Amino acid sequence: MAKKVVATLKTGTGKNFTKCIKMVKSEKTGAYMFKESIVQNDQIKDFFEGKK
Repeated sequence: MAKKVVATLKTGTGKNFTKCIKMVKSEKTGAYMFKESIVQNDQIKDFFEGKK
C-alpha cells in the first residue's frame, strides 16, 4: 500500500503533496507512536509543529 502512495505522489497530479511521518510520545503509556499523513507542501511546517 505504501508503494502505491509513493507512486501517486511522484505522478503529475501529486506533486503538491508530501507524505510526512512524525514520532509522537503517548502521554498515557510513554511509548512512542508514528503519525503518518499526506499533507500539502505549504502545510508541512504546521504538521510537524502539531497545529493540525
